[in-house]
Amino acid sequence: MQETRQNKIARLLQKELSIIFQQQTRAMRGVMVSVTRAKISPDLSVCTAYLSVFPSEKGEEILKNINANDKTIRYELGTRVRHQLRIIPELRFFIDDSLDYIDRIDELLKN
Repeated sequence: MQETRQNKIARLLQKELSIIFQQQTRAMRGVMVSVTRAKISPDLSVCTAYLSVFPSEKGEEILKNINANDKTIRYELGTRVRHQLRIIPELRFFIDDSLDYIDRIDELLKN
């Protein structure tokens, strides 16, 4: 169970990461990346972010690109939250495929 401080920091990181991805994907037409959830470890050293990618076919490619540039993303995040956090957590990214799962269930229920 996460505590209040962890929840506040997770919300802050989710908001800032979503702004970073929004600015980065503006140049790529037809692609949208949003941060659906962020979790922070109890010692505040690791942040796990779940990303939703539209269109979902490009999800693996975009995730690979994000993982290749995670140091740059962490630096950008650090410049944004340097007054709120002393140590910028290590970032881990995963694809959140819950929307695809919901669509699949809807299709099965319609048939």
